[in-house]
Amino acid sequence: MSTKTKIALVTGGSRGLGRNSAIKIAQKGLDVIITYRSNKEEADKVVEEIQRLGQKAIAYQLDTKDIKNFDAFVKQVGDHLEENTGSRNIDYLINNAGTSLHASISDVTEEQLDDVVDIHFKGIFFLTQKFLPFINNGGGIVNISSGLARFATPGYAVYGGIKAGIEMLTKYMAKELGSRQIKANVVAPGAIETDFGGGAVRDLKEVNNTIASVTALGRAGVPDDIGGVVAFLCTEDARWINGQRIEVSGGMFL
Repeated sequence: MSTKTKIALVTGGSRGLGRNSAIKIAQKGLDVIITYRSNKEEADKVVEEIQRLGQKAIAYQLDTKDIKNFDAFVKQVGDHLEENTGSRNIDYLINNAGTSLHASISDVTEEQLDDVVDIHFKGIFFLTQKFLPFINNGGGIVNISSGLARFATPGYAVYGGIKAGIEMLTKYMAKELGSRQIKANVVAPGAIETDFGGGAVRDLKEVNNTIASVTALGRAGVPDDIGGVVAFLCTEDARWINGQRIEVSGGMFL
């Protein structure tokens, strides 16, 4: 008897951690939907890579702070799925899309704060809300946080504070959705070599060396360190993990 292939939706899947997570999820045998904000070319490359792995994939444009367009996006995804699978449902929602903000408390503007709240809290809250009717019972939600919600590094008060909010929100999701056997967990990366935040960890030797010096495993992280953990949470092996924060940082600031 064949079982239906499960489907994961990864926001911000065209680059960095989202890209790596989408590919690792496909390697686990799931079909994948990714979103991208502006770089369709890179998103299409991820789709092709997933298809080469033998899984189905498609990319949609979505700005995760543009909440008024969420209904149209959910319908677009649902129409595609219904046509191709006979169901409008997904199994896993990975809220990965995001930007960084590095600014001291004395310098943050209202516009900057609103931007982080819209992308990293409101966007995640309402996209999850919109998809709730279309997440299969027994599925899961993975929210991406940051080590900066555990330790304080000057310049990240807004970003770290909002990520801490997401970690608590995830516990509420786990509690409220438990009756449907839907799990909700947080993956909190440490400092990773990507283009995130202008690529400082990847491109600036001094920053990279500093990160390595405060990390027990002695180096900065790379996307390949993270995606497999997100993918694991989209498998049956992780079925009893719920309401948890999993930091994937190599042991930063222990």
